[in-house]
Amino acid sequence: MSGVDHLHELLGLPTVDFQHATGEAPVQAADAAAWRISVDPYDDESEMTWEEAFQAFLKAVDPAGVRALIVGQWGESYEEKSSYPIDLIIAAADRLTSLEAVFVGDMTMEENEISWIEQSDVTALLKAFPGLLELGVRGGTDLVFSPTKHERLRSLTIETGGLPVGVIRGILDSELPALERLDLWLGVSAYGGDADVADLAPLLSGTRFPRLTHLGLRNSELQNEIATAVASAPVVAQLRVLDLSNGTMGDEGAAALLDGQPLTHLEKLDLHHHFMTEPMERRIKEALEPHGVRVDVSEREKPWGDRGVEGRYTSVSE
Repeated sequence: MSGVDHLHELLGLPTVDFQHATGEAPVQAADAAAWRISVDPYDDESEMTWEEAFQAFLKAVDPAGVRALIVGQWGESYEEKSSYPIDLIIAAADRLTSLEAVFVGDMTMEENEISWIEQSDVTALLKAFPGLLELGVRGGTDLVFSPTKHERLRSLTIETGGLPVGVIRGILDSELPALERLDLWLGVSAYGGDADVADLAPLLSGTRFPRLTHLGLRNSELQNEIATAVASAPVVAQLRVLDLSNGTMGDEGAAALLDGQPLTHLEKLDLHHHFMTEPMERRIKEALEPHGVRVDVSEREKPWGDRGVEGRYTSVSE
């Protein structure tokens, strides 16, 4: 299983690590970067807390110009919940008047395994920042997404090794009329991914988010079943990008997609990290690429041992 990398950009802005230890003003203008604030609890040379690093950031950078914030390691994030940095950001809402994007939990597996990251109710950010356009979260442990209403949110990304069904229901019970991109890493049951395909029915119906054009239902041990449901799902007609990557997709799911509704209107079909055979890869590409669809069937995987379907694995779990 592969890990996850640090974000390289957010809101189309390049990631810049705020160098809190130097005390120097950054070269970049406040609105020219997606600022990543992270502290290492095991760094003996710097005992600065995330709160201290954040306060140093607010002094060094004009907070009124900040458009994108990335919350990295906030200390011992396998024990302390994300409500710690979230509450600090919310407390500075009257100063962060241009904030349009937040990502919470930008950590690699060397810093903290994705399923060990202690999350919280991230909708507090949506309530505090009505102008937010993008919200991203990594980690599903104790993650809560309370049903909420937000007029401007365009992109929602939840990256987990196991996505609790309560989070899915909270998202689907929310009013997000501007939502264009939804990317859900569903994960595996062993790490809290307790949703089944039926739980996705309101989303697949196409009635929840009328502006949705990019849908990712990824990193799932149920990838074949999801592909079968998607094959006849009304929501597909409004999409430009369909992403079913990083899961256990095999020939079964791919055949269902080919036998289902036309996908030739898509700009991209992403199936990378899969368990399809080479002939099936060719079938999909030959069916869609002549129509201008970009098809990604890279990273063909092999099941563990001789376990066949039972040996398939998602890209990220623990």
